[in-house]
Order: sequence, then structure tokens, then C-alpha cells
Amino acid sequence: MNIAVYLGSSMGNDPKYSELTQSIGQWICKHQNTLVYGAGSKGQMGLLADTVYQGKGKIIGVMPRFLLKIEKLYDHLDEEYMVDTMSQRKQKMIDLAQGFIALPGGPGTLEEITEIISLVRLDQLPYPCVLYNLDGYYDTLKQQLDVMIKEGFLDAEGIKNVHFVTSLEELDALFGY
Repeated sequence: MNIAVYLGSSMGNDPKYSELTQSIGQWICKHQNTLVYGAGSKGQMGLLADTVYQGKGKIIGVMPRFLLKIEKLYDHLDEEYMVDTMSQRKQKMIDLAQGFIALPGGPGTLEEITEIISLVRLDQLPYPCVLYNLDGYYDTLKQQLDVMIKEGFLDAEGIKNVHFVTSLEELDALFGY
């Protein structure tokens, strides 16, 4: 199964983020999934790719050409897709994946996973949308979704396939392992 993972191109300021990233990379390899990600070599993105590579897993990267001016393409991609825009990157990753996981990250991560939430809500994606809620990182997003439901702007049924998890065991259950 191809799993799209959204996460930071920075390291963050706590080692717990790197520990989680490595755990997710090992989880991908353990279940013989393929990593689909943004093709970068720095920050948490690079750490995830390194972990999957070291675990002998398969890696698919999608990179907008303009980012090559500021970011190095990961050296060990099994497949690479070069696109022109961030929108094309997001769409290509969606087209390639059968599951979506957001780890802690910045505005790009948030943008990418909220698009997945919208597509799940509109029945355009039948796959799990997972936010790994390490130490409450995504609590405020979950609260915002609850407010949208309470205020009548979102139907709870529409996001039944959006999951906030805190363990690899929960990931196993969502992906049928």
C-alpha cells in the first residue's frame, strides 16, 4: 500500500518529533508499504526517507521543480515525479496514495492534510486520513472540527474516516494490520 506522509522539512525543536518520524518509517517498512512524500532530503522529511531507505522500503518522491533551488532531492528515491507547482505535488501524492498520515509539521503539512480532510468529507477519497496527535499537537485542529460540527458547518458523518491517533497500534487497526 502506498502511504502519503506529510511532515516538516524542519526538524522541530524536540527530539520526540524525530523519534516519531523514525517510528513511522519503521512502521512503513514493517508492513511493506511504500512511502509517498515530498522528496526532500532535509528536516523530518529527510529523516523519514532515511529511515525507510535503511529499512529497505520503497520510496516515491514528488517535488516541484522550483524547490530544487532551496532543497535537495533525496538521493535514494525508487520513483521520482517532478512537477511545476505545489498544487500539482499535492494532487500527484493524492493520486499515488491509498492512505494519508500527517505528522507534526508546519503550514505546508497543515495545508496538505486539510485538503485530504476536505476530500474525505466529499467522498472523493475512500482511504484513511490520519493525524498523528503526538502530545496533543493536533488537539486544536480536532477542537476546530468539533466546533464546525457543533455550529452546523460540518457533518460528523462526513469525517468518520478522519482519525486522530497517538499510537502505532491505532495505525495498525486503521490500516488493517
